[in-house]
Formats: sequence, structure tokens, C-alpha cells
Amino acid sequence: MDANNGQPDKPLISAKTDAFFLGVYNVYVFMRRFFREALRPPLETSEFIRQCFQVGYKSLALISLTGFITGLVFTKQSRPSLSEFGATSWLPSLIAIAIVRALAPLVTALICAGKVGSSIGAELGSMKVTEQIDAMEVSAINPFKYLVVTRVMATTVCLPLLMAYTGMVGLLGSYLDIHANEQLSMVAFFHDAFKNITFLDFFASTIKAMVYGFTIGIVGCYQGYHATQGTQGVGKAANTSVVISMFLIFIEEIIIVTIVNWLR
Repeated sequence: MDANNGQPDKPLISAKTDAFFLGVYNVYVFMRRFFREALRPPLETSEFIRQCFQVGYKSLALISLTGFITGLVFTKQSRPSLSEFGATSWLPSLIAIAIVRALAPLVTALICAGKVGSSIGAELGSMKVTEQIDAMEVSAINPFKYLVVTRVMATTVCLPLLMAYTGMVGLLGSYLDIHANEQLSMVAFFHDAFKNITFLDFFASTIKAMVYGFTIGIVGCYQGYHATQGTQGVGKAANTSVVISMFLIFIEEIIIVTIVNWLR
């Protein structure tokens, strides 16, 4: 009982629990609507291509720098440990396994979560609070298909391509460091790098990138599509998109790695 007015205390835990499950249900409805709209023709091809340009091409500069530095630094960090056992010849294989299996999809996803996810959340959030989405509905345009489906499909398609690019740039950074220290040729480097990489590694990394891309797109669109409270809501949508996307990416990484190791 509340000592001030004699009324029962408000059940805060129950209210938070209800809010949590209501949010889960809203996400389920949002995703169900996405798949329904995505499978229903026609596809907004021009907008899909524009979003692929925004997600893919506009991210190349940041992805290139990050991937190159990742491969270079990981090689420099690994060399002293292998040198203690006289196993520096294992460096190409070690770096390739680390990049292909884990670093390339994860680094690409985290970079895109920060750049693309926040951009989608802010863009759709701005359109929501300025009632542009409502205006599209009045104009007999399906805003969900035009705004959400195209963006989620673009992130899902572009993330595997960006992941492959990140992997090659990372291996290039690793090669330059190994060549400078061990004078290893490029042919020998890539031969040693890929001799222990299997089809399962490529397949698992591609699936990872697609799942991460879908997560980034759907989270950013959901947060932006349900933004409220004016410009403050736009900033909140952008920030929440990044935080939730990264959290889910790490959870998905654990689940997929567990499944792949079981298959391996």
C-alpha cells in the first residue's frame, strides 16, 4: 500500500513485463508484414537499386580501411606468439581461418550496423515524425513496401558482398605485413591461406552475413517506422537501431558458430 494515499502500489515489474511482451509481439507483426509484402509483386526495383548503392557503394571506403587494418594488425599481433614456437609459416593459414570464419562477417556487420543501421533509423524516423509516411498512405502508395522492404532486402543482399570484399582487403593487409617480414610471394601466401579453408567455412560466413544484414535492416526500419516525440525520437531511433543491431549480431554469432561447429 502507498503510505501517502492508501492506494495499492503500482506493479512496476508487471507493467515492464507487459511492455516487453507487447514489444516482442509488435516486432513479430512487423516481420510478418515484411515477408508478406516482400513476396507480393511488384518489387520497387528502382528504390531497391538505390538502397543497394547507399548500403554497398557508400560503405566501401570505411569497409576498405577497417578490413585492411584488421588484417594488418591481427597479423602483427599473431607473429610474436607463433615465433616462440618457430611456426611463423602458419601465419597465412591462421589469418585466413580467422578472417573467413569470423572477422570478415563480424567486422562488416558491426561497421554497417553503425553506419547503415543508424542511417535507416534516422531517415525513416524523420519521415515518420514529419508525417511523410502518412502522406504516402493517403497518396495510395504502399510506404511499407517502398521504404521497409527495399531497405531490408538491400542490406540482406549487400552484406555478403561487403563481407567478401572485407575478407580480401584484410588478407591483402596481412600479405603486405608477411611479405615485408618473411619475403613470402603472393602466390605462396594465398596457397597457404586457403589450403585449410573448406566450403563449409564460405557457406557459414555467407549465411552469417545475410542474417546480419537482415537484422540491421529490420531493426533500423522498425525503430524508424515507430519513431515518436519529434526530433528527439529521430535521434533515439538512430541510437537504438545501432545498439539493438549490435547486440543481436553477437547473439546470432554465438548461435551460428555453435551450429557450424556441430556440423563440422
